Amino acid sequence: MTSGIPAGGAPGERGDRPASAPPSFESGELRDPRLTAALRTLELTVRRRLDGVLHGDHLGLIPGPGSEPGDAREYQPGDDVRQMDWSVTARTTHPHVRMSVADRELETWLVVDLSASLDFGTTVCEKRDLAVAAAAAITYLTAGGGNRIGALVAAGDRITRIPARSGQAHARSVLRRIATTPRQSEGTRGDLRAAIDALRRPQRRRGMAVVISDFLGPLDWERELRGVAARHDLLGVEVLDPRDVTLPDIGHVVLRDPETGRTREFTTTPKLRADFAVAAEQHRADVEQTLRRCGAPLLTLRTDRDWITDVARFVVARRHVFGTPTPGGRR
Repeated sequence: MTSGIPAGGAPGERGDRPASAPPSFESGELRDPRLTAALRTLELTVRRRLDGVLHGDHLGLIPGPGSEPGDAREYQPGDDVRQMDWSVTARTTHPHVRMSVADRELETWLVVDLSASLDFGTTVCEKRDLAVAAAAAITYLTAGGGNRIGALVAAGDRITRIPARSGQAHARSVLRRIATTPRQSEGTRGDLRAAIDALRRPQRRRGMAVVISDFLGPLDWERELRGVAARHDLLGVEVLDPRDVTLPDIGHVVLRDPETGRTREFTTTPKLRADFAVAAEQHRADVEQTLRRCGAPLLTLRTDRDWITDVARFVVARRHVFGTPTPGGRR
């Protein structure tokens, strides 16, 4: 399943860009000072809008298990049964789980899919812009306190590796490299599976891995993601456009697959629109289920919604499941 783009370009649905829209990184070719200004705007948006929602020098986007044992608390629905503390459970006759404290320094790796299907958007921004914004949110919220950030940028058949280092200057450099990744020529297929597999070698210390993609296409990356999950906490970030899930009632239309270059002419009948919606919903359910089997929660961002609010809601919901964060840790 790939993203369809009208042969003449995306439908003219874009109006004025609202304040909630991420900056536009036009064709990955922005140069200073516009690039610097766009990245600075993104940083300020993340820090200001999420201030008070996310706090703590070592707090990640998802609460996850650490390497040091912490306190025990009563079991709540949704807790990982592998964290059951059977000795406390036996003493109290109530099920308890053992909390854990994360390592002081966190290493986060981003796998950013910038294949041709993300060069598409019909509302306030392209999916590519949203992918950069998601990378910025994760980068700025996990940087600091000696934490390191690295990235694997998958652009068609080419994978760019950015080494993990600490410091704000490096964090900004990572985002600059992601934002200026050139668009791929038509007919170049992306390879998310290879990008995820590249994260496994060389073997790294336990940390967090975040996969940012629209997850369109075959779900042939589960085995590789399971391998990553054996060593890292996982998070999947799905970036979508409304046209990925619904077709408008516009009559005759020519659609082009950006990753193969093939075009097909359709008439958007009510039956075709209904079938497309069902297929799209099933694909999204399959993506979520596959990620869940790998132990990865899914954060969905859309080009027609306030992405930063969706990030905040996701983190608040995850905190509710895992409890109050431990000071100095990622919980």
